[in-house]
Amino acid sequence: MKTSFKAVIITLAVIVVLGIGAIVFALNQRAAQPEGGGETVRTDSHVLDDAGADAVTVVEFLDFECEACGAFYPIVEDLREKYDGEITYVVRYFPLPGHINSTQAALAAEAAGQQDRFEDMYAKLFETQSQWGEQREETPEVFRGFAEELGLDLAAYDAAIADPATLERVESDKADGTALGVQSTPSFFIDGELVQLQAWGDLEAAIEKAVNR
Repeated sequence: MKTSFKAVIITLAVIVVLGIGAIVFALNQRAAQPEGGGETVRTDSHVLDDAGADAVTVVEFLDFECEACGAFYPIVEDLREKYDGEITYVVRYFPLPGHINSTQAALAAEAAGQQDRFEDMYAKLFETQSQWGEQREETPEVFRGFAEELGLDLAAYDAAIADPATLERVESDKADGTALGVQSTPSFFIDGELVQLQAWGDLEAAIEKAVNR
């Protein structure tokens, strides 16, 4: 009887452990899935190229401090030129917490966008990434210097940077990205579908396929 009782206890313990493991696994799987409700493009999204309602739409969630985004920048520029008139290209913010200046850079781009100079700041940030990236402290004065170099209205720029709505605008992009399952940058969507990147040419191949669909 003692042996039988012990066996029952062990069996119950195993069942409990397996049950807990199954619950943890299910929760982890649920957390890894997109939250739902995110939009790839909204009415206030920054459109670099607009090829019309019937064009293929390419959306990039980016972090201006991300080295991979910086490496993709010239590739993206080449693709925008190659598929000019065939694709609508949209840029959205997804600042990563490990990058000290990523949010400040996004704020600078958004402030410039309020003066219809988003693309100029977008290019400036990537072209100078090595100068301000990987810092230990935020350097907003560097981005203000870029605004001055671009000839922006500095009073309006300063007001935009200080306005909580500007940060909310950046955070709303990131919230959409998170809901869509974005976990790293750059992440590209073509007509609402996430592109799986394994090689440098995968983005072009996906665009080519969508354009000729």
